[in-house]
Amino acid sequence: MKRSALFLIIGFTIFSLLLWACTAAPSNPPSASQTKTVTIGFTASQTGKLNVESTRQINGFSLWIDQVNAAGGIKLADGTAVTFKAKFYDDESNKDRVQELYTKLINDDKADFLISPYSSGLADAAAVIAEQYSKIMITTGAASDSTYQKGYTLVYQAYTPASRYLTGAFDMLATLDPQAKRVAIIHENEKFSTDVCNAAKTYSENKDYEIVLFEGYDTGATDFAPYINKIPADVDAVMGGGHFADGSTFAKQLFEKNVRAKFIALLVAPPEPKFAELGDAAFGVIGPSQWEPQAKYTTESAKAAGLEWYGLNVSDFVAAYKAKYSEDPSYHSAGGYVAGLILQKAIEQAGSLETTKVKAALDGLDMMTFYGHVRFDTAISHGLQIGHEMVYIQWQKDAQGDLVKQVVWPAEGKSAEAVYPMH
Repeated sequence: MKRSALFLIIGFTIFSLLLWACTAAPSNPPSASQTKTVTIGFTASQTGKLNVESTRQINGFSLWIDQVNAAGGIKLADGTAVTFKAKFYDDESNKDRVQELYTKLINDDKADFLISPYSSGLADAAAVIAEQYSKIMITTGAASDSTYQKGYTLVYQAYTPASRYLTGAFDMLATLDPQAKRVAIIHENEKFSTDVCNAAKTYSENKDYEIVLFEGYDTGATDFAPYINKIPADVDAVMGGGHFADGSTFAKQLFEKNVRAKFIALLVAPPEPKFAELGDAAFGVIGPSQWEPQAKYTTESAKAAGLEWYGLNVSDFVAAYKAKYSEDPSYHSAGGYVAGLILQKAIEQAGSLETTKVKAALDGLDMMTFYGHVRFDTAISHGLQIGHEMVYIQWQKDAQGDLVKQVVWPAEGKSAEAVYPMH
């Protein structure tokens, strides 16, 4: 055989093999453009006075990331599969560190979206940076109204606002005892607590309550005697508090000093499972909660309200959280999870990661989740939560004499009747 003919045969064979390989290969092979990992940045109080609440919030958010990634992520309109990773730093419960760290998350870590730190003060500091750099931020663990009165357009609140945190406590007291009108309010001199109690004072006075004492204590206070000693002996109710550490100590000292109020409602601390460690000092204490496992949010309640149901149900969230962390979830845990869920829904609805499209989806959200109703103000206070309502828990005793939490308000969501008077 001539050499030229041999080369022709070899060349034809190679061409045939290449042609076969091309036709046998998938018509749409995976490419880097079809998968994307989105970074969600935030700071967390791994140390400092807000550690307990912040840790629960991180846990809930981490559970959401685990679940959405395990399910294959989110599919965008162009077919891109999006999964998520978290990048965060310890803010040490220190407001001065927050803006520096959020700037770092955006510029150095290239965070695509942001979640707020725990607490209204820290979240308010982070919101400035989010808006400055045109990054969408879901605030959770942050209830102050004032953040949403500054003209921001990319900051969205998961929690019921502070202005409605304790108003339900007065509504409940009115139902339990219409004659109970004398109330002492003692609160932490901190943004969140001050906003809550100022709003509660205004609301209660419009309802003909008499605020017999209204005082604030410094953050970090451990001796509440100077304030407790000012509470009139004939007071009907004591309300206020601040965060977990001070609220727990305040409740303990109210018990030790034998304050005979019929009704005690404190911020943040009572809904935490750890509050039960106070023993008898915890009994009867009421606390507003963003969410509780006993809360009756279901697909049926969503349908009755004319709302779309989105995500897992209450029992599935509780089971997944307990399996991962070997503890019951608090409302801080639920708040961390729902921050991710809100972002997930908005990205799915937008079919895009573009800020303008995700913002439009967030503006239009009106849905029911295991956490309750979610909807944002888009008019007067852009991003303010206007869908979600508080539930109120009370520490009671079961048949064995063990402390248990019960939802006692609102009436349609309660799991038990309130113990009243508590003394």
